[in-house]
Amino acid sequence: MSNIKNVIKKVFNQKKEESWLFGAKKEGKDNEWGNPIASYTITFESNESQLESIYYWLLDFIEDGGWETKKIVDNFMSSPGSGHFAEMGQRLTRLQEEGMKIFGALNQVIKSVLNLIYDLKEFEIRLKIYDDAKSEDKKIRESGILGLKQIWLDNVDVKRGRGSIHGMSQEMGFTTIREAFMIANSIDDLKKMNRKFEKEWEIGEGIINDQVMRILIPRISEFLKWGDYSEKELRKRMSIEKNYLKSQVETIKLYSQWLKPYLKSAEQLRQKGFDNNSALVNAFSTSMFELELFAKNPKGEEVPNKFGDYNLKRKYYPCIVINMGYRGHVSQKVTQRGDYGFAVGGRIDITFDAYAINSEELKFIEEELVKEDVEESMQFSSDMAQEALKELKEDLDYFLKNEDEKKKDDEKMVKKKKSKEIDPFKAIFNLFRGKTKKEKSKEPEKIEDLKKDNFIEQEVRVAAANTAADFLYAVYDVYKKSHGMASTPEPLENQNEDLTKEPKAKFKDIFRGREGNW
Repeated sequence: MSNIKNVIKKVFNQKKEESWLFGAKKEGKDNEWGNPIASYTITFESNESQLESIYYWLLDFIEDGGWETKKIVDNFMSSPGSGHFAEMGQRLTRLQEEGMKIFGALNQVIKSVLNLIYDLKEFEIRLKIYDDAKSEDKKIRESGILGLKQIWLDNVDVKRGRGSIHGMSQEMGFTTIREAFMIANSIDDLKKMNRKFEKEWEIGEGIINDQVMRILIPRISEFLKWGDYSEKELRKRMSIEKNYLKSQVETIKLYSQWLKPYLKSAEQLRQKGFDNNSALVNAFSTSMFELELFAKNPKGEEVPNKFGDYNLKRKYYPCIVINMGYRGHVSQKVTQRGDYGFAVGGRIDITFDAYAINSEELKFIEEELVKEDVEESMQFSSDMAQEALKELKEDLDYFLKNEDEKKKDDEKMVKKKKSKEIDPFKAIFNLFRGKTKKEKSKEPEKIEDLKKDNFIEQEVRVAAANTAADFLYAVYDVYKKSHGMASTPEPLENQNEDLTKEPKAKFKDIFRGREGNW
């Protein structure tokens, strides 16, 4: 996971606002903005020190002060020769095995859903032919009946072999039998086609002879019955498969919920963050942890009273960052009761930093954190249901929604289209009327588009910086005193000289005693 301090520097450097408040390097070097306005460090080593108790002490103290916290970095790594590595490896392997079992079952259900959708589309096409055969429009009805006859000939009658209509027309000389079947829609039609005709100059048979008529009468009767039965069975099967599709979709969602904790936990147990670190020796029993907390005051900083009712367009938050690093041993031990535990001891480094960040900068900082995490490692989506069903959403909505729901969706679409339509008279009226209200400023899309602080915003940022620095020193000082460490009765005075070069003396108090080491 990305270190937020580096991300803050990246955002402020791209913003390129040359303000002394963000901190610059010493003369002769390139300017680098985004340095903390106050910073403290604690380093100690103990054979019984535990990062867990330190982390929760700081977390509870900050949250009890009314600040919001967010864990930014949570990395760990152990040397292959340590017991901690073996323990974590066993847990990770178990999670991966269980996750892959569920994942395999999930893939089978997704394939089943694809097949069901394909079958339902086939049913939809076939039932459309039945609907056309019952249409009041003569041309559509004729087209539907011809389509059903073709299906009956190709799928039902063809099973008779040489006795089928196709077989007799090709092999037994009944040249008119197929055309007569396609023309006739009832037994009466066959009789009309067989009726003899008489004219002044000719007396002859009908279009078909008696032999063809005797063959086609039972075939026409069978076709008509098949049409009724097959439609009922097809609609029944379609209804069953729709219900089955619904249950399969719910199964996908259920499997996805089961799979999430396994994949999430497996990713969390993956060792990362200390690759090629010289402190990790293969044969040693060494473990390294890194935790980073980001906290901000959710209330933000108010505009000073001397500026009256000035309305801030963006909020300014006092923020602090606490980074905890651990290097030591985590070895397994047996207590007097016979149960197992871990003995922890080693070196702990804690860094405290304070910042003053506005809402727009904070948004870009969060986006950069996400972007860098994606670039650092291949992200695997744990929400398989959403990914699998997203592409099939249109088909699933069509087959799973009832008629009332479809009508409601259609009405919503019509309303949306109407709302997007432009009224020309209203547009012309607005054009000549002019702007009556100030247009709201759009949020910047790029870091380079961030606007510089105006005079009042700079004053608010200074106040936010003071608040962040004061609270940071309180956390640092109270932690040391509560753990029996040496502290000072007054704030430290070894502040960074580079950050105090602002000619306006009223800003210098921000950095008074804000940086120190112990």
